Amino acid sequence: MTRMIFVNLPVRDLAASQAFYEGLGGTLNPMFSDAEAKCLLFSEAIGVMLLTHERYGQFTSRPIGDAKAQSQALLALSVETRDGVDAVLGAAVAAGGRADPNPIQDLGFMYSRSVEDPDGNVWEILWMDPAAATGGPPDA
Repeated sequence: MTRMIFVNLPVRDLAASQAFYEGLGGTLNPMFSDAEAKCLLFSEAIGVMLLTHERYGQFTSRPIGDAKAQSQALLALSVETRDGVDAVLGAAVAAGGRADPNPIQDLGFMYSRSVEDPDGNVWEILWMDPAAATGGPPDA
């Protein structure tokens, strides 16, 4: 059985959020999408479920937090190249995101920038040199 991870997010404007997550690189999965929910796939094993506040409220009795005011999770999406960080961030900004709500990190072997979605959820877009993790020579 293939395991999947679904990040479920409450959103105020489903269309704006869908556009942002498509800009971030997600592909709409119509099988799990309707007027109150959109499923965006980032791989065969990772999906983001965008849920209207009404739909999200069906899964929890807790109040919905304000991601623009408090940090609720640290979300990261890896890309294959260092230049890919800037490219994905640029596409997400063009689709309604806000660039660099957190400081850019450049550690040489790892480079990351962040982008905020329309509801305030912050995603880190990162590249890490795989050779640095294994102790081998760095990739260029």
